[in-house]
Amino acid sequence: MKKASSLITDNISEVLVKIIEFTKARHEILSENLSKTEEPDFVPRDLAVEEFSRLLQSALNEHIQNQRIVFVDSDNIKFDVNSRFKVKAVADAYAKELLEKNKDEYIKLQVGKLLENSLNHKVAAEILRQKKCEEINVSNTEK
Repeated sequence: MKKASSLITDNISEVLVKIIEFTKARHEILSENLSKTEEPDFVPRDLAVEEFSRLLQSALNEHIQNQRIVFVDSDNIKFDVNSRFKVKAVADAYAKELLEKNKDEYIKLQVGKLLENSLNHKVAAEILRQKKCEEINVSNTEK
């Protein structure tokens, strides 16, 4: 069996790009949740984070078993033939209830989600950057 650190080396970039794309889309949704707090009947939304996490885990399991990445559609996340994907925002019932009861706590919740999302985005982008730099260095030493 391969070491855990070497399990996804050929497909890590594809997974990281998916994380970056997902966090960009989520940032837009969460920002909208903050900007529309004064609109009557506004329903906060979010992306299905746990669903996305399960899809990535499934893709990584496929890689471990068959040395390939396969992204499978779910209810709120759809992949096309080029592995691009579309995400459907879902109503956030807890955030809606919090917005109605305590706007300050609602804002704290949304800001917390934005901070967590930003961290996930930055980590994935930095790992991708380091991987690309490593690939360039290996390429240059092989010449």
